[in-house]
Parts: sequence; C-alpha cells; structure tokens
Amino acid sequence: MSTAHPKAQMADIALLLEGTFPYVSGGVSSWINQIIRAYPQYRFALVFLGSRRSDYAEFRYALPDNVVHFEEHYLYEIFEQTHLEPAARPGNPQGAALVQELIDSFRRGDSRAQSMELFHAVAQQMLPGGCLQLEDFLYSERAWNLLCDIYREHCADPSFVDFFWTSRIMYQPLWLLARVAHGLIPVRVVHCASTGYAGFLGGLLAHTRGVPLILSEHGIYTKERKIDLFKSEWIRDNRNVFQRDPTELSYFRQMWIQFFEWLGRYCYAHADPIIALYEANRLRQVQDGAAPERTFNIPNGIALHRFAPLRAQRPADPPPVLCLIGRVVPIKDIKTFIRAMRRVVNQRPEAQGWIAGPEDEDRAYAEECHNLVRSLGLQEHVHFLGFRKVEELMPQIGLVVLSSISEALPLVLLEGYAAGVPTVTTDVGSCRQLVEGLDDEDRALGCSGAVVPIAQPQQLADAALALLADTATWNAASQASIARVERYYTDTMMFDRYRKVYENAFAHSPLEAPWPA
Repeated sequence: MSTAHPKAQMADIALLLEGTFPYVSGGVSSWINQIIRAYPQYRFALVFLGSRRSDYAEFRYALPDNVVHFEEHYLYEIFEQTHLEPAARPGNPQGAALVQELIDSFRRGDSRAQSMELFHAVAQQMLPGGCLQLEDFLYSERAWNLLCDIYREHCADPSFVDFFWTSRIMYQPLWLLARVAHGLIPVRVVHCASTGYAGFLGGLLAHTRGVPLILSEHGIYTKERKIDLFKSEWIRDNRNVFQRDPTELSYFRQMWIQFFEWLGRYCYAHADPIIALYEANRLRQVQDGAAPERTFNIPNGIALHRFAPLRAQRPADPPPVLCLIGRVVPIKDIKTFIRAMRRVVNQRPEAQGWIAGPEDEDRAYAEECHNLVRSLGLQEHVHFLGFRKVEELMPQIGLVVLSSISEALPLVLLEGYAAGVPTVTTDVGSCRQLVEGLDDEDRALGCSGAVVPIAQPQQLADAALALLADTATWNAASQASIARVERYYTDTMMFDRYRKVYENAFAHSPLEAPWPA
C-alpha cells in the first residue's frame, strides 16, 4: 500500500487501534469509521497497532478527511523498527531491582493497588531515557539471571527454551509502545477502542502527558484473549500425558492470561470514562479492576436512513436464506452455522446459507470451513461470499444468523433490524437483550428473533426453521426488530452521548485547541 499517510503536528483526538480500522472491516472498525465521520469538527490522529505488516493487506476503509495524522506500528517487528544489534551488557541495577520488586509483589499477593503502583513505575522506566531499556531486557546478564530464577522457581513445564522465547515475544512490544508514546504528536485527548497493547499505550500517554484517556470496550479484551488462548495451537504445552490435568491451563497459557489481565488493569487505572456497550460488560469491567464510578454504558447505534428503505425491497414471504455476516474466524464459530445448515436443508431443500465476511484473517480456519461444507455435501447450499455491503444482502435474506461464542453488541444485528430482518443468535454478549428486550418497556415490543445456546447446531437450525415456516411469526419478529432499533439503537443517540464524552474530556485536557473548532 502507499506510504503517503497524512501527517500533522498536532491533533484533537488520538484513536489507538489494535488490529482493527482501517485494515480490518466490520464490527469495531465500522464503529470507528462512524465515530470519526460523526465529528468533522475534530481532528483525529490514528495509531494503528498490528502484529506484522505482512498480516494486513490494503486499507478496507478510506481515511475520512478529518484524519490528519496516521501512523502504524507492528508489535513483532521491533528489531526492524529499533535497529537493535545483539551486544552483551551487565544491565541497569536500578531497573533490575524495580522489576524484581514488582515480581516479589505479585508473588506475595500484595494488594492490587500496591502492585499497580510498581507496574506504573516499571512502565514509566521503559520510556526512552529510563532505567529499563529493551537492550537490557534482551541482552543483559541481569535479565538472563532473572528469567532463569523465575523459570526454576515457578515453571513446571520442562522446556526452558519455550519459556525464554514466550517471555521475549510477550514483553518486547511494551518497549515499542513506550517509544510510540514518547514520539506521538501532541493531542488533547486519547481514545482507546480496547485494552491490551493499545490500552497499555493509552495508559502510558495518560500517565506521562496528563491527557484524558477514554476507553470504549466493545468486547472485553481480556475475556476474548482468554478464548483465543484456550483455542490456540501456537502455545506450547510440553507436559507429558501423566502431568496434564484437563482442569488446569498450561504454564504458558496462564502467563499470557495474567499478562493481558495486568495490561487491562493498567488501562483501567488511567481511563475515565470507561465505556461498555451493555450492563453485563460494565459489570465485567468492574470485576476486572475498573473503578465503578468511572464506568457507564453507551450502546452502539446505526444509521436508520441507510437501511429503512430496504424493507420495501424484500418479497412478501421471507426468503429461505440464512446469512451469517462476519469474519471467518473461530470466535464466530462458522462451523456451527455450517452444521446447522445441514439440518435446515434436510427439511427445506431450497434453503441457502450465506457466509459474508473476509477469510484472510485466519486462512487455516477458513479452509477448514470450506472442507466442512464439502464433507456435509452442502456445496450447492452454503456459499462464501467474501466481504459484501450489508445493504446489498438485506433485501435478499430471511434471517441474520449469529453463531458466535463471544460478542458484545453486534452492529450486524442492528443493521438487520433496521432493514426489518429478524435474527437467530447464540446467547452471547447483549444478544438476548437485543432479541427479547432489556426492561419491561423494551420487552413489550416483542421478540425480534430467537436465542439459542452456544455450539448447538440442531437448536440453531430448529429456531431458524420455525421462524421461516410461519410468515405471521416472522412478520411479528420483523416489526419488533424495527421498533426496537428505532427506539433504542440509532446512531444519533450514540453520537449525542459521545459528543458529551469528548466535550468533557476536552474540558479537562492540559492542551488548548490547536485551531478553531
């Protein structure tokens, strides 16, 4: 892709984006695109954090005109970006002592507040000029001895080599983020779309510059990373068959989980406000360390004018087309949808299952899904459409299907609702709230589809068949979906709430507006 990205000397809002906009479509990326375009009076600086450059193709979104600055950093290409050369060194004794104190604090089970103070100090010293530099972590005698001590005392896994490289891969990006924090242009406000590495960067910026940090969590990052880690095949488990307890995680998985938990707490410690999409996720944020008084909910919203005209384009009877709109990745559990389609087609041979979403994020999983379609003899009934505009799909489908094992408040359900298309969804995130209603007033609008358990293809299929078999039931669900989205989930409602968030943050920023609003 072209390297002619916009650059500026300053900006109003820095958006910190980990693996999302502008390289990945749908979901959080769609929301980010909405937010930027909703406030043309603000100048945005985008900081994209990815794994490796080769993992991303071209931009999936054009940068809006009010994006005045764009920079990208790749967490696992730190040597290319820092030009480090291996060289033996003793290591900084002050830095080594600080890290040892933090480790001892964790080991003693000290209060989170005390451990967090030490974590803040460690993060501060990772900045350029601090006593904890990447060169020492990689090549110093003190770092080597510390790793050896931790391995001997705590790691039951027999492989020191795996422990050594896991530690390097896990912690190296923090120094890159410290350099990014040091070099970022002046901004009045920082806005994170997740915790994780982006959240760590946001915490550093808030801590070192005193700028307000806003956190908007669509899914709870630590929860989603746990799911990824449970399912991952790249994390080694070197315990033999007699050592393994199916109720226990391998040491390396536990390392990663604890690491992301502490990154989350670091971000929570500096963010105000901490925004969730719905109440269950807000409570999870509090459980994970967020101060309750800083948390509140702002649901997603969609542009009704884009989808309302589509209602008139649909045929009188609901088309027997089930459409899953989303990335072809394990967390979306595409395989359950495919297995459900086998049962649907057995009873309704004319039925079609469409999978509309990119396949490049996890190519191995995508190939497994294609193989499953072939093994079930569904080649004429299940089709992979790739990325498609939802406006093109909605008039042609009878149901929006969500088979995910984790979601927050899915935009795709709201888009379907605005077009009058009901849903069958797994019981994840806010999906039950979206289908059945949140309170008495909301529930009085009726059910806008059906909710089924996770990973139950038979129940998913039966719920879909029941809705498609009865036009009256389908129409009632369609009307409920329209009423619900129009009353509670419009983009204007969401934009009004975020406008107040931004205005409050600007009022507490140490920087004045760099130009007239």
